[in-house]
Amino acid sequence: MTAQDFTIRSIEAMCFRYPLSLPVVTSFGRMTSRPAVFVRVTDEDGVVGWGEVWANFPATGAEHRARTINEVLAPLAAGARIAHPSELFAALTQRTAVLALQSGEQGPFAQAIAGIDLALWDLLARRGATPLWRLLGGVNATIKVYASGINPTGTREMAEAALARGHRALKLKIGFGAEIDHPNLAALRALVGDGTLAADANQAWTLQQACEAAPQLRDYNLAWLEEPIRADRPWPEWQALRRAAAMPLAAGENFTSRDGFAQALGDDTLGVIQPDIAKWGGLSACAPIARDILAAGKRFCPHYLGGGIGLLASAHLLAGTGGDGLLEVDINDNPLRDNFCGPVGAISDGTITLGDAPGLGITPDLAGIAQYRTV
Repeated sequence: MTAQDFTIRSIEAMCFRYPLSLPVVTSFGRMTSRPAVFVRVTDEDGVVGWGEVWANFPATGAEHRARTINEVLAPLAAGARIAHPSELFAALTQRTAVLALQSGEQGPFAQAIAGIDLALWDLLARRGATPLWRLLGGVNATIKVYASGINPTGTREMAEAALARGHRALKLKIGFGAEIDHPNLAALRALVGDGTLAADANQAWTLQQACEAAPQLRDYNLAWLEEPIRADRPWPEWQALRRAAAMPLAAGENFTSRDGFAQALGDDTLGVIQPDIAKWGGLSACAPIARDILAAGKRFCPHYLGGGIGLLASAHLLAGTGGDGLLEVDINDNPLRDNFCGPVGAISDGTITLGDAPGLGITPDLAGIAQYRTV
């Protein structure tokens, strides 16, 4: 052990759920509420770090993930003495591997461990009195962002509101049929002019459907087409789609192993790669992967759709890694995001600038969302 080692005193997960008046719509389902599972890790010296767990689906999944942390993972981690978050990430992954397999819940366990990992990185940066983006190797605290979560209905109004808030890049949800997708894309291209426009099909199409649809999107000059087919389709299908498509393909939010990312980095099939640090890997696995993405000549754009703590951590990773990628910022109503994302909420001409405060740079005040807590 070294002088920088610290002992974990406690880990606690808290689940919140904000009801929506306007559902968030994707090609595979609707969200009628916005959940957030925040993780608080405290060390022996009373230093606190914050993380977040991906918990959007199924609808009851957030409460389950919070209980998984509180009742399974926290007892395993309490009293652990570590020098670096990656040590506990590896230990928890190894110690729960059989349990995750036995229960068929590899995803929920990976997400819960990722949230703990994010909190440990925040804690480590706070102990070192350095902003997380700088601890991750960053030299520039300013990053580009894009407006995400634009629905297939009320599309133009959502995009106009995003542009009014300082966005200069947009991503539209598609996969609802050409009669809906194309007018929406045309409207957004007219709004954003020569700016960045991307589209996300959320795994809506078969390979044949995607190969037919992608060439028809050529005129919209898309920065990327995201998850046009299922993320787990055999790689030759993705390669075939790349040959048919006129724009870069994007994926990564549903890659859940180093091998999956290694395959994506091995050829030119994907131009944009989008790990989600709250869904798999945390920063311990995804920070090295982000650097590999850039080394492979691809664009690193963190995926994120959740509360503010995970969004802020994603911003720190992008700033810490560098490159010309953009941070995904959901524009749907969500106080669980807006109250906890710090400088990510201050968008100016399509960019945000992180501060020099230690760690994530915020101390969450949960009192204002107490009415939304479920676990």
